Amino acid sequence: MYLVTMLGNMLIILAVASDSHLHTPMYFFLCNLSLADMGFISTTVSKMIVNIQTHSRVISYAGCLTQMSIFILFGCMDGTLLTVMAYDRFVAICHPLHYPVIMNPRFCCFLVLLSFLVSLLDSQLHNLIVLQVNCFKDVEISNFFCDPSHLFNLACLDIFTNNIVTYFSGAIFGAIPFSAIFFSYYQILSSILRVPSSGGGYKAFSTCGSHLTVVCLFYGTGIGLYLSSAISLSPRNDAMASVMYTVVTPMLNPFIYSLRNRDMKRAMRRFLSQTNLGHPF
Repeated sequence: MYLVTMLGNMLIILAVASDSHLHTPMYFFLCNLSLADMGFISTTVSKMIVNIQTHSRVISYAGCLTQMSIFILFGCMDGTLLTVMAYDRFVAICHPLHYPVIMNPRFCCFLVLLSFLVSLLDSQLHNLIVLQVNCFKDVEISNFFCDPSHLFNLACLDIFTNNIVTYFSGAIFGAIPFSAIFFSYYQILSSILRVPSSGGGYKAFSTCGSHLTVVCLFYGTGIGLYLSSAISLSPRNDAMASVMYTVVTPMLNPFIYSLRNRDMKRAMRRFLSQTNLGHPF
Protein backbone atom coordinates (compact mmCIF):
# COMPACT_ATOMS: atom_id res chain seq x y z
CA MET A 1 0.00 0.00 0.00
CA TYR A 2 2.88 2.34 0.76
CA LEU A 3 4.53 1.68 -2.61
CA VAL A 4 1.22 2.09 -4.46
CA THR A 5 0.65 5.44 -2.73
CA MET A 6 4.15 6.74 -3.50
CA LEU A 7 4.12 5.56 -7.13
CA GLY A 8 0.57 6.80 -7.74
CA ASN A 9 1.22 10.28 -6.41
CA MET A 10 4.59 10.48 -8.15
CA LEU A 11 2.91 9.48 -11.42
CA ILE A 12 0.40 12.33 -11.03
CA ILE A 13 3.22 14.85 -10.48
CA LEU A 14 5.23 13.59 -13.47
CA ALA A 15 2.16 13.44 -15.73
CA VAL A 16 1.19 17.03 -14.90
CA ALA A 17 4.77 18.27 -15.29
CA SER A 18 5.13 16.59 -18.70
CA ASP A 19 1.86 17.92 -20.17
CA SER A 20 1.73 21.65 -20.87
CA HIS A 21 -2.08 21.51 -21.13
CA LEU A 22 -2.23 20.70 -17.41
CA HIS A 23 -0.14 23.68 -16.31
CA THR A 24 -3.18 25.30 -14.70
CA PRO A 25 -3.95 26.31 -11.09
CA MET A 26 -6.13 23.23 -10.48
CA TYR A 27 -3.33 20.79 -11.39
CA PHE A 28 -0.72 22.92 -9.65
CA PHE A 29 -2.68 22.48 -6.41
CA LEU A 30 -3.16 18.78 -7.20
CA CYS A 31 0.61 18.29 -7.46
CA ASN A 32 1.07 19.95 -4.07
CA LEU A 33 -1.66 17.74 -2.63
CA SER A 34 0.18 14.69 -3.98
CA LEU A 35 3.40 15.88 -2.34
CA ALA A 36 1.56 16.37 0.95
CA ASP A 37 0.05 12.88 0.70
CA MET A 38 3.50 11.38 0.08
CA GLY A 39 4.87 13.15 3.14
CA PHE A 40 1.78 12.24 5.19
CA ILE A 41 2.06 8.49 4.64
CA SER A 42 5.87 8.45 4.80
CA THR A 43 5.81 9.99 8.27
CA THR A 44 4.05 6.98 9.81
CA VAL A 45 4.32 3.95 7.51
CA SER A 46 8.05 4.16 6.82
CA LYS A 47 8.77 4.00 10.57
CA MET A 48 6.29 1.13 10.93
CA ILE A 49 8.05 -0.82 8.15
CA VAL A 50 11.39 -0.34 9.92
CA ASN A 51 9.82 -1.53 13.18
CA ILE A 52 8.48 -4.66 11.48
CA GLN A 53 11.86 -5.46 9.91
CA THR A 54 13.84 -4.85 13.12
CA HIS A 55 11.21 -6.41 15.43
CA SER A 56 11.34 -3.25 17.54
CA ARG A 57 8.46 -1.04 18.59
CA VAL A 58 10.51 1.60 20.38
CA ILE A 59 10.76 5.28 19.44
CA SER A 60 12.78 7.98 21.16
CA TYR A 61 11.26 11.06 22.79
CA ALA A 62 12.70 13.36 20.10
CA GLY A 63 11.67 10.93 17.37
CA CYS A 64 8.11 10.78 18.69
CA LEU A 65 7.79 14.59 18.79
CA THR A 66 9.28 14.86 15.31
CA GLN A 67 6.93 12.23 13.91
CA MET A 68 3.89 13.89 15.49
CA SER A 69 4.90 17.34 14.24
CA ILE A 70 5.45 16.21 10.64
CA PHE A 71 2.28 14.10 10.74
CA ILE A 72 0.18 17.11 11.78
CA LEU A 73 2.00 19.36 9.30
CA PHE A 74 1.17 17.21 6.27
CA GLY A 75 -2.27 16.25 7.59
CA CYS A 76 -3.24 19.88 8.03
CA MET A 77 -1.74 20.71 4.63
CA ASP A 78 -4.07 18.15 3.08
CA GLY A 79 -7.04 19.95 4.59
CA THR A 80 -5.91 23.45 3.67
CA LEU A 81 -4.99 22.44 0.11
CA LEU A 82 -8.41 20.84 -0.35
CA THR A 83 -9.88 24.17 0.78
CA VAL A 84 -7.72 26.06 -1.72
CA MET A 85 -8.80 23.67 -4.48
CA ALA A 86 -12.46 24.25 -3.58
CA TYR A 87 -11.86 28.01 -3.86
CA ASP A 88 -10.20 27.45 -7.24
CA ARG A 89 -13.30 25.58 -8.51
CA PHE A 90 -15.54 28.30 -7.06
CA VAL A 91 -13.71 31.02 -8.98
CA ALA A 92 -13.57 28.92 -12.18
CA ILE A 93 -17.33 28.22 -12.20
CA CYS A 94 -18.84 31.31 -10.57
CA HIS A 95 -16.44 33.93 -11.99
CA PRO A 96 -15.04 32.36 -15.21
CA LEU A 97 -14.20 35.68 -16.89
CA HIS A 98 -12.10 36.82 -13.91
CA TYR A 99 -10.49 33.40 -13.34
CA PRO A 100 -7.15 34.06 -15.16
CA VAL A 101 -6.77 37.38 -13.32
CA ILE A 102 -7.66 36.10 -9.85
CA MET A 103 -5.85 32.75 -10.00
CA ASN A 104 -2.59 34.12 -11.37
CA PRO A 105 0.67 32.20 -10.70
CA ARG A 106 1.79 34.55 -7.92
CA PHE A 107 -1.51 34.21 -6.05
CA CYS A 108 -1.47 30.42 -6.46
CA CYS A 109 2.02 30.23 -4.94
CA PHE A 110 0.86 32.51 -2.12
CA LEU A 111 -2.06 30.17 -1.34
CA VAL A 112 0.25 27.15 -1.18
CA LEU A 113 2.68 29.04 1.05
CA LEU A 114 -0.21 30.15 3.28
CA SER A 115 -1.36 26.52 3.55
CA PHE A 116 2.13 25.51 4.65
CA LEU A 117 2.40 28.29 7.25
CA VAL A 118 -1.04 27.55 8.74
CA SER A 119 -0.14 23.86 8.93
CA LEU A 120 3.20 24.67 10.55
CA LEU A 121 1.40 26.79 13.15
CA ASP A 122 -0.95 23.91 13.95
CA SER A 123 1.98 21.51 14.21
CA GLN A 124 3.90 23.73 16.62
CA LEU A 125 0.78 24.34 18.74
CA HIS A 126 0.45 20.60 19.29
CA ASN A 127 4.19 20.39 19.97
CA LEU A 128 3.95 22.96 22.75
CA ILE A 129 1.23 20.94 24.45
CA VAL A 130 3.05 17.61 24.25
CA LEU A 131 6.29 19.22 25.47
CA GLN A 132 4.59 19.45 28.87
CA VAL A 133 4.94 15.69 29.24
CA ASN A 134 7.49 15.46 32.04
CA CYS A 135 7.90 11.70 32.25
CA PHE A 136 8.21 10.08 28.84
CA LYS A 137 10.16 6.94 29.70
CA ASP A 138 8.67 3.48 29.13
CA VAL A 139 5.38 4.97 27.99
CA GLU A 140 3.16 2.73 25.85
CA ILE A 141 1.18 4.25 22.96
CA SER A 142 -1.65 2.06 21.69
CA ASN A 143 -1.07 2.80 18.02
CA PHE A 144 1.50 2.23 15.27
CA PHE A 145 2.66 5.87 15.38
CA CYS A 146 2.79 8.79 17.81
CA ASP A 147 -0.88 9.71 17.61
CA PRO A 148 -1.45 13.28 18.93
CA SER A 149 -4.64 12.26 20.75
CA HIS A 150 -2.73 9.62 22.73
CA LEU A 151 0.10 12.02 23.53
CA PHE A 152 -2.38 14.65 24.72
CA ASN A 153 -3.58 12.25 27.38
CA LEU A 154 0.00 12.03 28.68
CA ALA A 155 0.46 15.81 28.85
CA CYS A 156 0.51 17.46 32.25
CA LEU A 157 -2.79 19.26 31.73
CA ASP A 158 -6.10 18.87 33.51
CA ILE A 159 -8.92 17.34 31.48
CA PHE A 160 -10.77 20.64 31.04
CA THR A 161 -7.73 22.49 29.67
CA ASN A 162 -6.87 19.53 27.44
CA ASN A 163 -10.40 19.52 25.98
CA ILE A 164 -10.39 23.30 25.45
CA VAL A 165 -7.09 23.16 23.56
CA THR A 166 -8.24 20.14 21.50
CA TYR A 167 -11.58 21.71 20.51
CA PHE A 168 -10.00 25.09 19.78
CA SER A 169 -7.38 23.51 17.54
CA GLY A 170 -10.03 21.39 15.83
CA ALA A 171 -12.28 24.39 15.25
CA ILE A 172 -9.52 26.59 13.81
CA PHE A 173 -7.72 24.03 11.67
CA GLY A 174 -10.57 21.62 10.91
CA ALA A 175 -13.98 23.27 11.08
CA ILE A 176 -12.98 26.51 9.31
CA PRO A 177 -11.46 24.77 6.23
CA PHE A 178 -14.45 22.41 6.04
CA SER A 179 -16.86 25.37 6.31
CA ALA A 180 -14.99 27.16 3.52
CA ILE A 181 -15.28 24.07 1.30
CA PHE A 182 -18.99 23.77 2.10
CA PHE A 183 -19.56 27.46 1.29
CA SER A 184 -17.63 27.14 -2.00
CA TYR A 185 -19.75 24.20 -3.14
CA TYR A 186 -22.94 25.92 -2.02
CA GLN A 187 -22.04 28.85 -4.27
CA ILE A 188 -21.06 26.46 -7.10
CA LEU A 189 -24.38 24.61 -6.90
CA SER A 190 -26.32 27.88 -6.77
CA SER A 191 -24.47 29.08 -9.85
CA ILE A 192 -25.03 25.81 -11.73
CA LEU A 193 -28.76 25.77 -10.94
CA ARG A 194 -29.05 29.19 -12.58
CA VAL A 195 -27.64 27.81 -15.85
CA PRO A 196 -30.53 27.26 -18.32
CA SER A 197 -28.92 24.27 -20.04
CA SER A 198 -28.68 21.13 -17.90
CA GLY A 199 -25.77 19.90 -20.06
CA GLY A 200 -23.75 23.03 -19.30
CA GLY A 201 -24.40 22.66 -15.59
CA TYR A 202 -23.37 19.00 -15.58
CA LYS A 203 -20.18 19.77 -17.50
CA ALA A 204 -19.29 22.53 -15.04
CA PHE A 205 -19.92 20.35 -11.98
CA SER A 206 -18.10 17.34 -13.49
CA THR A 207 -14.80 19.18 -12.95
CA CYS A 208 -15.53 19.10 -9.19
CA GLY A 209 -16.34 15.38 -8.95
CA SER A 210 -12.85 14.14 -8.11
CA HIS A 211 -12.21 16.91 -5.61
CA LEU A 212 -15.55 16.39 -3.87
CA THR A 213 -14.87 12.64 -3.59
CA VAL A 214 -11.45 13.27 -2.02
CA VAL A 215 -12.95 15.82 0.40
CA CYS A 216 -15.59 13.31 1.55
CA LEU A 217 -12.95 10.61 1.94
CA PHE A 218 -10.52 12.85 3.84
CA TYR A 219 -13.02 14.36 6.28
CA GLY A 220 -15.05 11.15 6.55
CA THR A 221 -12.07 9.08 7.68
CA GLY A 222 -10.84 11.98 9.85
CA ILE A 223 -14.18 12.19 11.68
CA GLY A 224 -14.20 8.40 11.96
CA LEU A 225 -10.74 8.49 13.57
CA TYR A 226 -11.87 11.19 16.01
CA LEU A 227 -15.05 9.33 16.99
CA SER A 228 -13.15 6.06 17.33
CA SER A 229 -10.63 7.59 19.73
CA ALA A 230 -13.37 9.43 21.66
CA ILE A 231 -15.93 6.61 21.95
CA SER A 232 -14.17 3.28 21.49
CA LEU A 233 -12.03 1.90 24.29
CA SER A 234 -10.45 -0.74 22.06
CA PRO A 235 -6.85 -0.01 20.93
CA ARG A 236 -7.44 -2.31 17.93
CA ASN A 237 -10.35 -0.16 16.72
CA ASP A 238 -8.23 2.99 17.14
CA ALA A 239 -5.43 1.42 15.10
CA MET A 240 -7.83 0.35 12.33
CA ALA A 241 -9.31 3.84 12.14
CA SER A 242 -5.78 5.29 12.01
CA VAL A 243 -4.87 2.98 9.11
CA MET A 244 -7.94 4.15 7.16
CA TYR A 245 -6.99 7.80 7.72
CA THR A 246 -3.21 7.65 7.34
CA VAL A 247 -2.77 4.90 4.72
CA VAL A 248 -5.94 4.17 2.75
CA THR A 249 -6.92 7.79 2.05
CA PRO A 250 -3.54 8.87 0.53
CA MET A 251 -3.48 5.62 -1.47
CA LEU A 252 -6.94 6.18 -3.00
CA ASN A 253 -6.42 9.84 -3.96
CA PRO A 254 -4.34 9.12 -7.12
CA PHE A 255 -6.91 6.56 -8.30
CA ILE A 256 -9.77 9.00 -7.77
CA TYR A 257 -8.07 11.80 -9.70
CA SER A 258 -6.76 9.57 -12.49
CA LEU A 259 -9.89 7.47 -13.05
CA ARG A 260 -12.44 10.28 -12.82
CA ASN A 261 -10.51 12.89 -14.78
CA ARG A 262 -10.32 12.61 -18.56
CA ASP A 263 -7.44 15.08 -18.91
CA MET A 264 -5.41 13.27 -16.27
CA LYS A 265 -5.95 9.89 -17.94
CA ARG A 266 -4.84 11.36 -21.27
CA ALA A 267 -1.72 12.87 -19.67
CA MET A 268 -0.84 9.58 -17.96
CA ARG A 269 -1.23 7.66 -21.22
CA ARG A 270 1.08 10.09 -22.97
CA PHE A 271 3.63 10.04 -20.15
CA LEU A 272 3.70 6.25 -19.89
CA SER A 273 4.01 5.83 -23.64
CA GLN A 274 6.87 8.37 -23.79
CA THR A 275 8.83 6.74 -20.98
CA ASN A 276 8.00 3.15 -22.03
CA LEU A 277 6.85 2.37 -18.49
CA GLY A 278 3.84 0.54 -19.81
CA HIS A 279 1.22 0.37 -22.50
CA PRO A 280 -1.46 3.06 -22.84
CA PHE A 281 -4.60 2.38 -20.78
